[in-house]
Amino acid sequence: MDTHQPSPERDLTGQRDVGAVIHAIRILQHLSAATAPLGVAAVARGTGISPSTCFNILRTLTRTRFVAFREQDKTYSLGLGVAELAAGFLGISHAELIRPELERLALNYDMLIVLWRVTEDGHIVLIDRAHSHTAVRVEMRLGLRLPMLVGAVGRCVAAALDLPQAELRRRFAALRWQSPPSFESYLADVEAARGSGWSLDNSQLYRGLITIAALITDQHGQPRFGLSGITIAGQRPPQIFEQLGRELREVAGFATRALFPRDASIQNIE
Repeated sequence: MDTHQPSPERDLTGQRDVGAVIHAIRILQHLSAATAPLGVAAVARGTGISPSTCFNILRTLTRTRFVAFREQDKTYSLGLGVAELAAGFLGISHAELIRPELERLALNYDMLIVLWRVTEDGHIVLIDRAHSHTAVRVEMRLGLRLPMLVGAVGRCVAAALDLPQAELRRRFAALRWQSPPSFESYLADVEAARGSGWSLDNSQLYRGLITIAALITDQHGQPRFGLSGITIAGQRPPQIFEQLGRELREVAGFATRALFPRDASIQNIE
């Protein structure tokens, strides 16, 4: 029983507020004012909500992505769901909104998670990253610029663009890889990415590095951002790659809906 909160207040009409909703709002407000992710005990102290009630509400908000949970230190911060509600009103960059998911994935999968921006001139640029805490880890510099069709993200971009095969072959011929795949292998990977929503590059773009990626698209299905998990070959068990691929696809899909909400008129046409 929550003994820290007063009984639900009544408005001027005599109607009661719903206690759980009030608690959830207080928790979100407290997290929004925090300068760092908070644990359950800190949220409970800051809001006056009992720890057990606080924990249950936080877990519910996490499942709906209004809150992001960091497994390693058991802390919470605002999630992408907040952006979906506030689309068009936030003076905050897309990268800042996605960052809690980068940090969560980096800690949960113990690998580098990066965010790429797809540019209008046919490139991807690394704009944010979150590191794992392993002693030996991958490092990639912010601002790194690559052709948009290369690597794991590139396969996802190619799948989204759905270029004619002749055009895709022409662009593929200009790409530079450390261990180049054949065009036929690349094309098969693009088709697989179109079906699964994620892709993998196994030491082809960079020798010794495995990259798993998914794509954030806008309301018109155009590539806008790429999400990648990057690890040293042999450092993680192979079964983790498909698991991460599915989760990257899920995060990318949620980010697509939150950051680029589809206009009702577009939905009605389809």
